[in-house]
Amino acid sequence: MNKPSKADNSFRLLFVCTGNTCRSPMAEVIARSEIKERGWDGFEVRSAGIGAFDGDIASGGALRAVVEHNLDLSGHRATLLTREVANWANLILVMSVTHFMSVTELGAGEVSSLITSFADGREGGVMLESVPDPAGGTEEEYSETFELIRDLVDKVLQRIGPLGCR
Repeated sequence: MNKPSKADNSFRLLFVCTGNTCRSPMAEVIARSEIKERGWDGFEVRSAGIGAFDGDIASGGALRAVVEHNLDLSGHRATLLTREVANWANLILVMSVTHFMSVTELGAGEVSSLITSFADGREGGVMLESVPDPAGGTEEEYSETFELIRDLVDKVLQRIGPLGCR
């Protein structure tokens, strides 16, 4: 993982999924909320998608899932994962092996991990567990995905700590 440069003390965390309308925006808004609640400074959080259409809004299911937890994705606009976006991050957490491969193709494999592996301290090992994509699914599937991502983000932040990865 990259440490923040001396010129920039912020820790930059990027979540990646496919369209940047469901999973990664939920992870982004959860992480921002948790970081604020913990009183941590010096963090920047973004999300992107390997097949995103720049400017797309969050899916209706994701919007409703986060509102149930007093979070807001109404201002979210999708961002396509590019080399520039990937190079911005100190740590890239992806939702599936396919996303990891895309990040690696952009030259950022060394700073990326499957979110489930990183949350459990197993980055660099076999990556099998993906976060299920709720796109087109039921409200219950979106809610279950939100709960899973919230648990994973909590574990990720416990590992990172208030000063970012060491």
